[in-house]
Amino acid sequence: TTAAALERFTVNFTITNLPYTSDLENPDSAKFRATKRVMNMMLDRLLKESSIGPVFRGCETTDFRYGLPGSHRDETRVDAVCTYSKEPSAEPLDRVGLYHQVSNKTRGITQLGPYSLHKDSLYING
Repeated sequence: TTAAALERFTVNFTITNLPYTSDLENPDSAKFRATKRVMNMMLDRLLKESSIGPVFRGCETTDFRYGLPGSHRDETRVDAVCTYSKEPSAEPLDRVGLYHQVSNKTRGITQLGPYSLHKDSLYING
Protein backbone atom coordinates (compact mmCIF):
# COMPACT_ATOMS: atom_id res chain seq x y z
CA THR A 1 0.00 0.00 0.00
CA THR A 2 1.15 3.52 -0.71
CA ALA A 3 1.68 5.73 2.31
CA ALA A 4 -0.55 8.71 2.79
CA ALA A 5 0.92 11.90 1.38
CA LEU A 6 0.96 15.10 3.37
CA GLU A 7 -1.06 17.66 1.47
CA ARG A 8 -1.20 21.37 2.22
CA PHE A 9 -3.91 23.95 1.87
CA THR A 10 -4.01 27.63 2.71
CA VAL A 11 -6.38 29.46 5.02
CA ASN A 12 -6.65 33.25 4.87
CA PHE A 13 -8.92 35.57 6.80
CA THR A 14 -9.02 39.06 8.26
CA ILE A 15 -9.34 39.85 11.96
CA THR A 16 -11.12 43.14 12.58
CA ASN A 17 -10.16 43.61 16.23
CA LEU A 18 -6.42 42.96 16.00
CA PRO A 19 -4.70 46.24 15.11
CA TYR A 20 -1.94 45.73 12.57
CA THR A 21 1.38 46.95 13.94
CA SER A 22 4.96 46.77 12.70
CA ASP A 23 5.53 44.08 15.38
CA LEU A 24 3.34 41.77 13.31
CA GLU A 25 5.67 42.25 10.32
CA ASN A 26 8.61 40.93 12.30
CA PRO A 27 8.66 37.12 12.78
CA ASP A 28 11.19 37.58 15.59
CA SER A 29 9.05 39.94 17.66
CA ALA A 30 7.33 38.72 20.82
CA LYS A 31 3.96 39.95 19.51
CA PHE A 32 4.35 38.03 16.23
CA ARG A 33 5.33 34.83 18.04
CA ALA A 34 2.56 35.08 20.64
CA THR A 35 -0.12 35.90 18.04
CA LYS A 36 1.11 33.10 15.77
CA ARG A 37 0.95 30.61 18.66
CA VAL A 38 -2.65 31.61 19.47
CA MET A 39 -3.68 31.49 15.77
CA ASN A 40 -2.15 28.04 15.26
CA MET A 41 -3.91 26.73 18.37
CA MET A 42 -7.31 28.15 17.36
CA LEU A 43 -7.05 26.96 13.75
CA ASP A 44 -5.97 23.51 14.93
CA ARG A 45 -8.92 23.29 17.31
CA LEU A 46 -11.32 24.47 14.60
CA LEU A 47 -10.13 22.04 11.93
CA LYS A 48 -9.80 19.04 14.28
CA GLU A 49 -13.57 19.34 14.75
CA SER A 50 -14.23 19.44 10.99
CA SER A 51 -14.73 16.61 8.50
CA ILE A 52 -10.96 16.49 7.88
CA GLY A 53 -10.34 16.10 11.62
CA PRO A 54 -9.17 12.46 11.50
CA VAL A 55 -6.47 13.25 8.89
CA PHE A 56 -5.72 16.83 9.93
CA ARG A 57 -2.10 17.42 11.00
CA GLY A 58 -1.96 21.10 11.95
CA CYS A 59 -1.74 24.70 10.81
CA GLU A 60 1.22 27.02 10.71
CA THR A 61 0.52 30.75 10.57
CA THR A 62 2.97 32.13 8.02
CA ASP A 63 2.19 35.81 7.78
CA PHE A 64 0.27 38.75 9.18
CA ARG A 65 -0.50 41.53 6.75
CA TYR A 66 -2.21 44.87 6.68
CA GLY A 67 -5.97 44.31 6.29
CA LEU A 68 -8.03 44.24 3.10
CA PRO A 69 -7.52 47.13 0.65
CA GLY A 70 -9.46 50.13 1.89
CA SER A 71 -9.77 48.61 5.35
CA HIS A 72 -9.10 50.24 8.66
CA ARG A 73 -5.80 50.24 10.48
CA ASP A 74 -7.25 47.93 13.15
CA GLU A 75 -7.56 44.96 10.79
CA THR A 76 -4.96 42.25 10.24
CA ARG A 77 -4.88 39.63 7.47
CA VAL A 78 -3.80 36.19 8.59
CA ASP A 79 -2.18 33.67 6.23
CA ALA A 80 -1.78 30.07 7.35
CA VAL A 81 -0.74 26.82 5.73
CA CYS A 82 -2.47 23.71 7.04
CA THR A 83 -1.44 20.12 6.50
CA TYR A 84 -3.44 16.92 6.32
CA SER A 85 -2.66 13.36 5.48
CA LYS A 86 -4.24 12.22 2.20
CA GLU A 87 -4.61 8.57 1.37
CA PRO A 88 -4.00 7.86 -2.34
CA SER A 89 -7.60 6.64 -2.67
CA ALA A 90 -9.11 9.62 -0.82
CA GLU A 91 -11.12 12.33 -2.53
CA PRO A 92 -9.39 15.68 -3.09
CA LEU A 93 -9.88 18.27 -0.36
CA ASP A 94 -13.47 19.53 -0.39
CA ARG A 95 -12.61 23.17 0.10
CA VAL A 96 -16.21 24.31 -0.36
CA GLY A 97 -17.44 21.88 2.29
CA LEU A 98 -14.58 22.85 4.59
CA TYR A 99 -15.34 26.54 4.02
CA HIS A 100 -18.96 25.97 5.12
CA GLN A 101 -17.86 24.02 8.21
CA VAL A 102 -15.41 26.75 9.20
CA SER A 103 -18.10 29.33 8.53
CA ASN A 104 -20.53 27.47 10.83
CA LYS A 105 -17.93 27.05 13.58
CA THR A 106 -17.02 30.76 13.50
CA ARG A 107 -20.62 31.98 13.72
CA GLY A 108 -20.85 32.83 10.03
CA ILE A 109 -17.19 33.92 9.83
CA THR A 110 -17.55 36.49 12.57
CA GLN A 111 -15.72 35.01 15.53
CA LEU A 112 -12.61 32.93 16.24
CA GLY A 113 -11.95 32.79 19.95
CA PRO A 114 -11.41 36.38 21.15
CA TYR A 115 -11.10 37.66 17.58
CA SER A 116 -13.74 39.21 15.38
CA LEU A 117 -13.52 38.17 11.75
CA HIS A 118 -14.40 40.08 8.61
CA LYS A 119 -17.31 38.00 7.32
CA ASP A 120 -16.23 38.22 3.65
CA SER A 121 -12.55 37.49 4.25
CA LEU A 122 -12.30 33.70 4.56
CA TYR A 123 -10.49 31.83 1.80
CA ILE A 124 -9.59 28.15 1.86
CA ASN A 125 -7.08 27.13 -0.80
CA GLY A 126 -7.95 30.11 -2.92
